[in-house]
Amino acid sequence: MSFTIAISPTRTPFNKNPWLWAFLSVFTIIWISTLIGTNDMNNWLLENTLTVLFFVFLIISFKKYQFSDLSYLLICVYLCLHVYGAKYTYAENPFGYWLKDYMGWERNHYDRIVHFSFGFLLAYPMRELFLKWVKYPNMVAWVLPIEITLSISGFYELIEWAVADLFFPAQGDAYLGTQGDIWDAQKDIFLAFLGAILATTIVSLVKKAFKIHESKKD
Repeated sequence: MSFTIAISPTRTPFNKNPWLWAFLSVFTIIWISTLIGTNDMNNWLLENTLTVLFFVFLIISFKKYQFSDLSYLLICVYLCLHVYGAKYTYAENPFGYWLKDYMGWERNHYDRIVHFSFGFLLAYPMRELFLKWVKYPNMVAWVLPIEITLSISGFYELIEWAVADLFFPAQGDAYLGTQGDIWDAQKDIFLAFLGAILATTIVSLVKKAFKIHESKKD
């Protein structure tokens, strides 16, 4: 059972790809469980608006370019982390509270984990998109995921502000989850930025260690 990465020359069709079926099944089960078990339906709907849009992009892009199995795995893990946070709201996430008690932290850091994961887990799929689909030069395909992570993170904080202050003030506190930290937005952006840098650095080191040559050709 083959498992493709960005440089793999071929892709296994969806109907014959057990990895994609597994990723989709795991995410669907987790997603449904977060809907059934949520304690704040309005927040769940707000948080999952971007999830639905992301899914639409994946469906549309699949017809044009099928990502590697590794990219879909990273995307699946990130989406699972996100919807699990939406189940309880990020600030009230049980796993975050467990980490808080175990590590002796002063706040629930689950939101920070997801923001870091945004950069760390999605930088590789973004690089694959720019290198293999859009056919950008190698250096551009390295830099763009970091820049886009920083841009999207900043834009997301603007969305949170709009939701909390302009459109849905009743859901503001639950959606923001700042937990009293006045620098929460800046820290979230930085962690996503750091995650993208670490991800691209790790991929670069692995390439050099194994002398992997990337090509734009599928």
